[in-house]
Parts: sequence; structure tokens; C-alpha cells
Amino acid sequence: MSQTHVVILGAGVIGLTIAHVLTEDAGFKVTIVARDMPEDLTSQAFASPWAGADWSPLTSDDRLLSWEKHTFDKFWSMIPMGLARGLPFRIYSEAENVDSLKASQWKGIVRNFRVLPSDYPLPPKAKSGVQFDTYSVNPDVYLPWLKSQLEGRGVSFVRRLVSSLDEASELAGEGGAIINATSLGARSLLGVEDTKVFPIRGQVVLVYAPNVNDCVSLFPEDTPEVTYVIPRASTPGMVLIGGTAQPNNWDTSLSIPTARGILARAKELVPALAEPTTRIQAHNVGLRPGREGGPRVEAQFVELPSEDALVPTLSKAAGKTGKIRSTLVVHAYGFGPAGYQQSWGAAEEAVRLLKENSPK
Repeated sequence: MSQTHVVILGAGVIGLTIAHVLTEDAGFKVTIVARDMPEDLTSQAFASPWAGADWSPLTSDDRLLSWEKHTFDKFWSMIPMGLARGLPFRIYSEAENVDSLKASQWKGIVRNFRVLPSDYPLPPKAKSGVQFDTYSVNPDVYLPWLKSQLEGRGVSFVRRLVSSLDEASELAGEGGAIINATSLGARSLLGVEDTKVFPIRGQVVLVYAPNVNDCVSLFPEDTPEVTYVIPRASTPGMVLIGGTAQPNNWDTSLSIPTARGILARAKELVPALAEPTTRIQAHNVGLRPGREGGPRVEAQFVELPSEDALVPTLSKAAGKTGKIRSTLVVHAYGFGPAGYQQSWGAAEEAVRLLKENSPK
């Protein structure tokens, strides 16, 4: 049986998850092409290694919530495997009631949802809250696991910087297709150049805190800086503390004053973090791939290669002229802070679009 060659640009959680769904069908040969690979866990050039990688309420959009429901169920099924960790999550609000959390729109996604009673002992500044069971994933374990799964299915990994859809099309070959999971790279990828894409700078602190076993978050009324505490899966005692959400900030350098502020807010929220057993392990800064209008998951046919002499291709580099053909490109990028929690649902939609638009 002939296979359609699909080149996936990007080896972050979205690209890897799409490849996983795609290789459930024997009709596709998959190659992942990326500058940064899943084992590059200290690279600041992509967001996946630095993510909180849990589920928390981030959207009220029905389409995105459907992705999150599918993804939540998928990660929940991974808890017995040790890839995900189930744990209680308390979300506090500075508002007088929980309506500000819009829980009616998402409480069907999580497990064991309840509103905290009026006599519940709230932390400073909090005036209301909810509790439910969620999951947490450790990217240091999960990303290499995904790669190993894909290698076992015959997926090829090519470390390469691709600067244009033209190059990707040539790698895919005649009759091939492209999945654009380049996250922030979609802004500069020639043939896409999506100026709606922007960075959201996030800074977090990783600590060893063996007495912290619950996810906790405080949603303030007057600032976008949500405070959150997320115990990691797979590594006992490791806890991620955040954070910042700074749109259009490309700075990946560490700010110690910001780190001090994050820790101070977190200790106020979770007093166990102030115990002497807590130790700083690392400071992380990453850029979430935001997009005006939300994620782009859609199919597009593009005439490639481009006739623009300034756009590099393999053929032009060799002094040849490539045959122009209509190439299927499925875009899947711009998930902001929700890459993990929308990954499986978005991947299913991306693969559906690929199959619906591929030649029969």
C-alpha cells in the first residue's frame, strides 16, 4: 500500500502528538523536521520543556474546550502508566464569588468538581474558590517518551532548520503534505509569516518541596499575573511555581526580582513552601506561542515552490527549478499557555483535516 509522506515541522508537544495520532493509520509515512528536538530539554527556543503541563481553566471557547475535554481524558488514562499524576487542584479567586472563574463552562472537563464552602479557610487575598481533581505531566519525562513511541512506529526525526514552506515541500516530495507545528516560528516561516503570532514570556521556579502535594492557584482581579503551584509527575517532591504572563516580551533572561516575587506570592498561598525542606532547583524562562484570535488549526493548499527568488529552496540552492504544485499544509500553532492541555484534541482535528483534504 502506498503511503503519503507527511513532513511535520516542529518537535514540540503539538507536533509530536499529531505524529502519534497520525501513525495510528498505516497510510502515512511521517518525518518530523525541527531545529530543536524533544531531548533538548534546556533549550529556550521552544516552549514545551518549560510548560506547567497540567490542566487549568484558560478559555471559554467551545471548540477549544472540546479539545481540552479529549486531552484531559487522554492524560487521565496515563495516570496508571506513571506519565501523568492525578492530584487535587484548588483555585482561589479575589472575587467575592466563583462566577469570575466561569466554572460552569469547564467543570464538566475535570473530575470531582465542587465549590469551596463559605467556611473554608482561604489564604490571604482570596474570597472564594473551587476544588477538583486534575492531572500534571512532567515534560522532562513525557517529551522523550513521545519520541520513543514515535521511533517505535517508524517516524524519522531530522534535525534541521527549515526557513520556508518551499523547503518543507521538497522534503515531503511529490504528493506529500506538510503539518506546520512551528509555534512562534510561524511568524518567520516564509510562506506563512503570521504576524498574529506573539510571545508570552513566562518565568517559573522549580523547587524541591516534599510536603506540597496539591495544585493551587490564585486568580487576581487586578493583574494577569496568576500565582500557581504544580507538583510534577514522575519526580517525587518536585514542584513548579509561577508565574508571569508577559505578552510581546521576547526576553529569555532570568529576572531575580521576578523570581523573588513569585516565591513570595507562592509561600503566601501555600505555607508549606516556607518550610526548611524546600530547596530551589532551577529558574526557568520560556516563551509561550500566543496568537491573536487563538490557535490556528486549519488546512490550506499552497502553490509551491514560490516563484520569489528570495525564498530559499533545496532546488534553487542546487541551481534547479522545482515543478510548481498545489501542496496541502495543515497549520497547528498558536496555543499560548494551553499547548499540553489542548494537544490531543487539537491533534485529532489536525489529522482529520489532513485526511479530509488528502487525495483519495
